Amino acid sequence: MGLPSYSGLNLYEKYKKGIKNLITDVKGVKVGSVTLQNGNINTGVTVVFPHEGNLFQDKVMAAAAILNGFGKSMGLMQIEELGTIETPIVMTNTLSIGTAATALTKYMLKQNEDIGVTTGTVNCIVTECNDGRLNDIRGLHVTEEDVLNALNSPSEDFEEGAVGSGTGMCCLGLKGGLGSSSRIIEADGSEYTIGAIVMSNFGSSGNLTIGGDHIGLRIKEIQSMKKDEGSIIIIIATDIPLSERQLKRIAKRAAISLGRTGSYMGNGSGDVAIAFSTSNRVPHYSSSDIIETKMFFDDNIDKVFEASVEAVEEAIISSLYHANTTVGFLEKEVKGLRDYL
Repeated sequence: MGLPSYSGLNLYEKYKKGIKNLITDVKGVKVGSVTLQNGNINTGVTVVFPHEGNLFQDKVMAAAAILNGFGKSMGLMQIEELGTIETPIVMTNTLSIGTAATALTKYMLKQNEDIGVTTGTVNCIVTECNDGRLNDIRGLHVTEEDVLNALNSPSEDFEEGAVGSGTGMCCLGLKGGLGSSSRIIEADGSEYTIGAIVMSNFGSSGNLTIGGDHIGLRIKEIQSMKKDEGSIIIIIATDIPLSERQLKRIAKRAAISLGRTGSYMGNGSGDVAIAFSTSNRVPHYSSSDIIETKMFFDDNIDKVFEASVEAVEEAIISSLYHANTTVGFLEKEVKGLRDYL
């Protein structure tokens, strides 16, 4: 099946899409963004909310996969150890992770008066890509107020492309940014949703592949050649009951989506995937020693893997398709994919 919403592109699709074809098709998941764009400034903040409640008190089961570790993200170590997420997930530029972490900490402290008093501290998750090609990254233009504005604007509807944290990102020689997609699978007679959002900033110009078509070969002479460096942040959400071990397996398979679109995860690329399930919750406090969770039967999990790979692949293509040509830092111009279609 083709993708009629993407003029001129033919991306293979086996699984049905969600209603919005966004990560927010997973019930409870929301996204907030702030875009900063003015001359040399092309940057921003995007936040993913795993559910609508208090994440510190009601954590989601999760896993992270460091596909290529050329990155500076915060909070992944505790996800690896405990298998849970307890804050919204912030995406921004590389040199703004400290500012974002401070703002996210203040946001969590305001919501939870017990943090650091009668209980431990909080594991804030902040992820990053380097937008220094189109953004004056040394100017540190993202402020705590910008991060808090994104944190205070969760929505099921959001823009894709050169917006939010994706404003200054470049991907596969073209303008990158935010992209999202979703897929539906059936299990035991019920439908479940897998959603993905990416901040794309990776890849070598000329390598772009869409549905097996090496489209980058036809445009590489137009763009200046560039080696595979940059980064990508991939966030996968689902309402399927999965253990943290199974979520880790899903996160690892995001590397297949990268390969399908033309990445070989070069030396200078930081490629990180985070996966979480809204079905398995872990309370911060419990009067019981044992809590119940559900998981998928491993021998039947292949359809979850396949649908996840599909969703991430389309999210990457969507980030390119929706990103407009941008003139940024020092008058550098990066063209959008649609200029060539």
